[in-house]
Amino acid sequence: MERYVDGFLIPIALDKVDRYREIAGQAGAVWKEHGALDYYECIGDDLEVKDMVSFRKAAGAAENETVVFSWIVYPSREDRDRINAAVMNDPRIKQMAPQDHPFDYRRMAYGGFRTLVVC
Repeated sequence: MERYVDGFLIPIALDKVDRYREIAGQAGAVWKEHGALDYYECIGDDLEVKDMVSFRKAAGAAENETVVFSWIVYPSREDRDRINAAVMNDPRIKQMAPQDHPFDYRRMAYGGFRTLVVC
């Protein structure tokens, strides 16, 4: 079944992970209320694999940082666009000022993906 996925790769300071978890939990609830099918926020654990580019390197993570790998699943790109517009207009999201977030948006990698294989 075709789905659309927004993906995120975020470097974050180790001492800000708890705050990130709190904000992400609130944001995830909002996305789901507006129609997202799934919402995942994952913290780096096994990031250095021999002979491969590490997620730490890909994210530009410093020594005191780890990586958050996240994705949100939608029924379609059209639904993603509609849901994201609703989320961005939701007062709960608007109150989360970017300067209060525990990471730097300018260092976040983000993109929308069409599904290629679904098993």
